[in-house]
Amino acid sequence: MALFGMGGSADWLIAGLGNPEPKYDGTRHNTGFAALDYLAETWQCSVSKAKWQGLYGIAQVGDHRVVLLKPLTYMNLSGQSIAPAAQFFKIPHDHVIVLCDDIAQQPGHLRIRPSGSAGGHNGLKSIIASLGSDVFYRIRIGVGAKPNPEYDLAAWVLGKFPPEDAKLIRGRRQDIEQACRLLMDGKLQQAQNNFNH
Repeated sequence: MALFGMGGSADWLIAGLGNPEPKYDGTRHNTGFAALDYLAETWQCSVSKAKWQGLYGIAQVGDHRVVLLKPLTYMNLSGQSIAPAAQFFKIPHDHVIVLCDDIAQQPGHLRIRPSGSAGGHNGLKSIIASLGSDVFYRIRIGVGAKPNPEYDLAAWVLGKFPPEDAKLIRGRRQDIEQACRLLMDGKLQQAQNNFNH
């Protein structure tokens, strides 16, 4: 596997959102981290270089050189890692793909969009603010809604998955990888048609 130095150029950036401490592993909010780990493994890329308050690696995916990034800023400041990384590699906003959890979707459902509001997601809010744009791809991975309106949102997103939900989400990781490939090839419509369910 080739290792690329700091000077390596890239044309896409894929960021998985989550919180960095081990206690957050397996929580709903770390669904983006887990999806990025799957991409890194599939594309044989070590996400281990530290910069921009995150960990990153560069993968060759078909014709694309792709920066895989895990912001270590904690979820609510994700943009402070993603924006400088995109700037360094001169990657335009519309070549950024963000993988994140979505409480508005059933566990395992995917929603792929090319732009739009944060929809109450603090990680996306931070990215929009830091990039100065809402035009970036996001693959929102359903983690299920709170069991009732009174349930504390932070407790819900920082809670761990029951085994059946975890299995549903693991079962979509291959689809997420395929969706990323389609987006990078300019096939948004096909990605949405194939995987938005």
